[in-house]
Amino acid sequence: MADTMPGSAPAAAQADHRMLAIIGYLLYLVGWPCLHMPTIAGVVLAYIKRDDARGTIWESHFHNMIETFWISLVVGIVAIPLCFVLVGFPILLGVFVWFLYRTIKGLIRAIENQPYY
Repeated sequence: MADTMPGSAPAAAQADHRMLAIIGYLLYLVGWPCLHMPTIAGVVLAYIKRDDARGTIWESHFHNMIETFWISLVVGIVAIPLCFVLVGFPILLGVFVWFLYRTIKGLIRAIENQPYY
């Protein structure tokens, strides 16, 4: 499958986007044991490169990283107070699994030069 669309970025920019998407996903994976500081760096990277990747397959990867970050953050913030009534623990576990699924799927798709979706 071609990784460019009509009017998309040149091949060198495509390779840069691919490498930055892979780095972003790796920052997400390293973020869990490091109190999410690398995850924040990954979402900042995704926001910075999102406009440059418009019209390419890499746009879906940067969109996935941004969406995954914000949904995980909001659900995590809601779940933490619920841990006092024990309902929050399964929610946090679910967010953790969902976060890992989306990150690993995105990493695999990026390595294979495929769009996230």
